[in-house]
Amino acid sequence: MLSKRVIPCLDVRNGRLTKGIKFKENVDIGDPVETAKRYYEEGADEIVFYDITASHEARGIFLDVVEKVASQIFIPFSVGGGINTVDDMRDVLIAGAEKVSVNSGAVKNPDIISEGAARFGSQCIVLGMDVKRVNKSDDIPSGFEIVIHGGRKYMGLDALEWAKTGEALGAGEICLNSIDADGVKNGYDLELTRLVAESVTIPVIASGGAGNPQHMVDAVTHGKATAALIASIVHYGEYTIAELKKYMAEAGVQTRAVW
Repeated sequence: MLSKRVIPCLDVRNGRLTKGIKFKENVDIGDPVETAKRYYEEGADEIVFYDITASHEARGIFLDVVEKVASQIFIPFSVGGGINTVDDMRDVLIAGAEKVSVNSGAVKNPDIISEGAARFGSQCIVLGMDVKRVNKSDDIPSGFEIVIHGGRKYMGLDALEWAKTGEALGAGEICLNSIDADGVKNGYDLELTRLVAESVTIPVIASGGAGNPQHMVDAVTHGKATAALIASIVHYGEYTIAELKKYMAEAGVQTRAVW
């Protein structure tokens, strides 16, 4: 059995670590470099870094912050935000990332997924999906719609169909962000997570809503995710990575040992 991964997420705005609720009301909560180093030392399996306003502000990612984080951690490091071309991917990888996460840029230009996979390998390409619950319709039969630009622009694109398309184009992994659950701490959207996980064969990371360790267990069991993304519960000191992994192990979920 493959170990389930515990992945802290660093949302960064103007070079500072930030956190919001449902993609709104973000507040400054610290230095992303120091925080990434602490999570690495606590036993995180990977780190995800999002420059959350890069796409909306139509600019490139802050590569200097990526370089500083990469210099402090020695685990897989995924970076997203404002990545719109293969050259953008290359710049992020040179700055120290192991994976690139494409979200808004991939919705607007799906070919970036296949181009990136061809150049750097599918294992390097993460499809980030920001998803909102909506009324079911002919265009959105699942009731889950893709939203881009940090939750600002609805695309009329069904999340399940987009997940399948992303896999077919060469994405090696999906990071599935529930806008409705983000920062609320009432648990992941298990219906959404399971639907997407069952519709593709590539790994799916559950994101949005973790408020306690049981939510993470639920995400990788009932939700069938291969990893649980976390933010608030570690950012605010409620749990350490080691405590979360201990709980998951005691609940029968295999995780990588904290060295």
